[in-house]
Amino acid sequence: MFWKRNTKTAVPPARASFAIPAGRRVYAIGDIHGRDDLFAQLVELIRADNAARRPAKITLILLGDLVDRGPQSAEVVERAMRLGDEFEDTRLLIGNHEECLLAALTGDVRRLRYFMRIGGEATVRSYWNSDINLDRATFEEVAERFPSMVPADHVKFLGGGDDLIEIGDYAFVHAGVRPGVPLQKQELSDLRWIRDEFLDSISDHGKMIVHGHSISADPDEQANRIGIDIGAYRSGSLAALGLEGTDRWYIIATDAPG
Repeated sequence: MFWKRNTKTAVPPARASFAIPAGRRVYAIGDIHGRDDLFAQLVELIRADNAARRPAKITLILLGDLVDRGPQSAEVVERAMRLGDEFEDTRLLIGNHEECLLAALTGDVRRLRYFMRIGGEATVRSYWNSDINLDRATFEEVAERFPSMVPADHVKFLGGGDDLIEIGDYAFVHAGVRPGVPLQKQELSDLRWIRDEFLDSISDHGKMIVHGHSISADPDEQANRIGIDIGAYRSGSLAALGLEGTDRWYIIATDAPG
């Protein structure tokens, strides 16, 4: 399916029992990965979508992986922090890339190497303000200097997120859940990192799981989960899921022409 610019697609609920409590509306945003241009566009679309609907209590959920791979991680974090000024109930789920960034900020060279290998070099570049050229810096120099370049309020914001959010019949996580394990007993490593065991499962998890982490060409609706990571950093498209009552719809920001 090809998503045109700024499209909003209504999707009938798979099962009527999946519902958001009356009087509430939820918008969940997939993995942004440093694409602040798409993030800004998507916030505008959400603002317009919300204004066109009846008044409700709004919850805005960022599914994690704000940083890495795309070029504007610092700008994405700054914008995410400001969202609470407009959408009071704005919540962040800690993704595996936030976890790795926070580990890299300890000054541990080994953790920095791993972080940069999985896309963190783009994040380092977005914050880097040293007179040392990053391309010529050693890992030891980066590990020493980089932590002081990330504002303390950014670190606090990224480290203060949630790992699991439950609203009505929906549960929101970054990566997924371990099948057969109650939601409140899930391991952080699974909530932030799990992939195949979750994606391949047809088990009923007790609630509809909304997640990012695993890229699909379009929002991925299954009987037990909805994935909304459509690979913003490489596809040029960023998805949000809207939920109200038993209604469900998507809002897509894209840099594609047309």
